[in-house]
Amino acid sequence: MTSKYKIPGNTIRSVWRNPIHFIAFGFGSGTLPKMPGTWGTIVAIPIYLLMSHLSLSAYIALTTLLILISFVICHITARDIGVHDHPGIVLDEIVGYLLTMILVPTGWFWVITGFIFFRIFDIWKPFPIRWVDSKIKGGVGIVVDDLLAGVYAWIVLQLIALLFFQW
Repeated sequence: MTSKYKIPGNTIRSVWRNPIHFIAFGFGSGTLPKMPGTWGTIVAIPIYLLMSHLSLSAYIALTTLLILISFVICHITARDIGVHDHPGIVLDEIVGYLLTMILVPTGWFWVITGFIFFRIFDIWKPFPIRWVDSKIKGGVGIVVDDLLAGVYAWIVLQLIALLFFQW
């Protein structure tokens, strides 16, 4: 089993050679040496911007599909590299951010605020996120903790939007 915090050379090579690993590693962003989760969330921003013009039902349907696919992709990648929830696997951050941004007003303020709150909850891991992160294994376990962080961030954004639009 490889170290949880270092990316061995064979894993880096697999990211660039295996399309499933490439997607799981956030199109390569997870190979960056510092803060891979942050880089993965940055990758989510242009994906969100492309999706933000969809109808609400289309956005939710596509996000749901991406979440379901991410369970499989993260599971396969973790199994192949021999590390459950390797920090370089950042597809979970991407789908967590997309969940965060459901029904959020448009504009850069919201894109950045969503990014900040998602990262805060993903790093802080308030209950039950930390519990889920430690107890649920496989692709579902890799992704669900980030979805919960996305729900927390979504609640904060909705409260900000409610207060912002009432002024």
